Amino acid sequence: MRAVRPKKGLGQHFLKDTGIAGRIAGTVSEYKLPVLEVGPGMGVLTGFLLEAGHDLSAVELDRESVAYLKEAFPSLERIIEGDFLQLDIGALFPGDFCIIGNYPYNISTQIFFKVLDYRERVACCAGMLQKEVAERLAAGPGSRTYGILSVLLQAWYDVEYLFTVGEEAFDPPPKVKSGVIRAVRNSRKELGCDEALFKTVVKTSFNQRRKTLRNSMKPILGKDCPDYALPIFDKRPEQLSVEQFIELTAITQRNLKPNKSGNGHG
Repeated sequence: MRAVRPKKGLGQHFLKDTGIAGRIAGTVSEYKLPVLEVGPGMGVLTGFLLEAGHDLSAVELDRESVAYLKEAFPSLERIIEGDFLQLDIGALFPGDFCIIGNYPYNISTQIFFKVLDYRERVACCAGMLQKEVAERLAAGPGSRTYGILSVLLQAWYDVEYLFTVGEEAFDPPPKVKSGVIRAVRNSRKELGCDEALFKTVVKTSFNQRRKTLRNSMKPILGKDCPDYALPIFDKRPEQLSVEQFIELTAITQRNLKPNKSGNGHG
C-alpha cells in the first residue's frame, strides 16, 4: 500500500512514533463509549484504538487518506469523508461519546470550541495539538498562558496536560513541539448565570489582560459602575478562577440596565 503524501494545506504531520501513538490511544481506554477520531491520516492512532476494542468512527477531510484507511483497516466500519468543523457530530451517536485525534494545528482551538457546543454528549476529548495551545487549555489561574479558552473549556471540563512530544516523532517534522491533553467532562450542569454574557465577560476582560477588571470591563459596565468598589475589580483576568468569572458575570448582569439587557451579548 502506498503511503499518503502529507499535505501542507491541511496541516498534516503524520505521527510515526508508535510508542507515542499507543500512549495517546490509551487516554480514552477507561471509557466504554463510542469514540470519534478526528483526522486519522495514515491511521497510526486508528490501529491502537481498534486493537483496544473501541466502537470507532473516523472523520477525515483528505480523500487520499480516506482511501488508504479503507484499505488498511477493513474493520473500521465508519469513515466519514468531510470536515469535522462542519459535521453534526451529535447526529452520529445516540448517546455519550469520546473524541480523540492528532489534531491539525491550524484548527485545534476551533475543535475545542466545537466540543463545547456538544458538551452534554462529549464525555472526554483527548489528543495531541501544538504544545502552546495544549498548555493554554490546561493552564490554571495565575499562569501567563491562562486565557479565554482556558476559562470557557474549564467551566465544563477538567483539563490535564499529559506529556510533550518532540518534532522528530512526525513526518514531516513540524517546526514546534506538541502536547497531549485530556479534557474530562465535570459534574457542572449549568453555570448559574447567563451563558452568553459569561462568554462576553471572559472575552472582554482578557482583551486587556494586563489591566485590572475595573478598567477592562468598561466596554460593558461603563465608567461609573457602583460595584467597581468590590475587591474582585482590583484583580486582573488571569487571577480569576472559573467560579470568580461566574461571580463577575452575575455582578455584570445586575448592573446592566433593563433597557440594555442585550448589551454585550454575543
